[in-house]
Amino acid sequence: MNIKNHLIHTPLLAVYLLLTANASAANQWPDLPVGIKSGIGAQVGDKVFVGLGSAGQSFFMLDLNNIAEGWQQKASFNGPARSGATASVVGNEIYVFGGSGKANSSDPAPILFDSVYRYDVESDSWSQANTSTPVGLLGAASYSPDGKQVVFFGGYNKGYFDRYLNDVMTTDKAAEPEAWQKIVDDYMGMKPLDYKWNRQVVSYKPETGQWSDLGSSPYLPNCGSALVTEGAKATLISGEIKPGLRTAEVKQYQFAQQQPWQSMHSLPAPKTSSVQEGVAGAFAGQSNGVIIVAGGANFHGAKAAFESGNMFAHNGFGKAFNPEMYVQQNGLWQQVNALPEGLAYGASFSTGNGVLIAGGEKSDRTASKKVYLLAWNGSSVDIAD
Repeated sequence: MNIKNHLIHTPLLAVYLLLTANASAANQWPDLPVGIKSGIGAQVGDKVFVGLGSAGQSFFMLDLNNIAEGWQQKASFNGPARSGATASVVGNEIYVFGGSGKANSSDPAPILFDSVYRYDVESDSWSQANTSTPVGLLGAASYSPDGKQVVFFGGYNKGYFDRYLNDVMTTDKAAEPEAWQKIVDDYMGMKPLDYKWNRQVVSYKPETGQWSDLGSSPYLPNCGSALVTEGAKATLISGEIKPGLRTAEVKQYQFAQQQPWQSMHSLPAPKTSSVQEGVAGAFAGQSNGVIIVAGGANFHGAKAAFESGNMFAHNGFGKAFNPEMYVQQNGLWQQVNALPEGLAYGASFSTGNGVLIAGGEKSDRTASKKVYLLAWNGSSVDIAD
């Protein structure tokens, strides 16, 4: 053995092995095969599923017990492609409700779907359920409180939204700029309650196919809320109360209670501003006894415009994709470190290791492939990719 070369190369090899080990640990969470925004996410046991939205009819699964295998492509969705749907799990089936898209590719405008589809995890197959939603569920939040039914909060009004999309898509903006602008101004300039978003808490039982009305929410109906569940309890975080205008409200719903609703502390203003605009499409979940809320989109300045009487509150403001993260501990919020970049409208899952977030929309409006694990360490959020 050449002693001189051995003494030189051994430390270099050790450094190399250390660097490659750290790189492997730092990139332990496999990227999505394609960027996915405004899609669905669902968790069945130790398997997480992501798809639809900007991924069209594609659907993917990651086994948390075997992440080295990466994301596996599953059976393609067999309904019309859609964005903004909500998904929940009952047994070994994932149910997909609502969303917006074109029923036929040749249609002049998208519609708000009232169809329901189910994915059977064991057989890797899709089918359409023999039912339709009684209310519009675009942008709704949903969960199963008992493993037998799905409960919904919020959702766009189908009649109003379908009419708006048809009018704005079939009016030639170049040929009729004033008519086109009036359609936009009239729709965006309505008061929050005029949109007739779904205020009822509704329930669907797959076993019977029955829908039930569980009562009215005492809050303004909102869409794009982040949802964190713990058994029968659901925490709804922020969301929009009309197109372009968010709320910082946080509330909890306790299934099957006589008084199911409870107001929580609102999200605090970020350190860079005196105003919390609220966020839509934020990531959220539980880690080490706290709730983590990350990212989300809003329009900086919309809240002040609305409070000054401008109903088209986000007019003239660019859409902001935010990196801020907040942690709720013992009912109180604090802002912590931030995401590597601003993201919204992705999927999030509470796992034994932390909050797994996948995809989302970036500031340049493209769909992200990134997957991160967010874990609370007692003073900040560790971010692994």
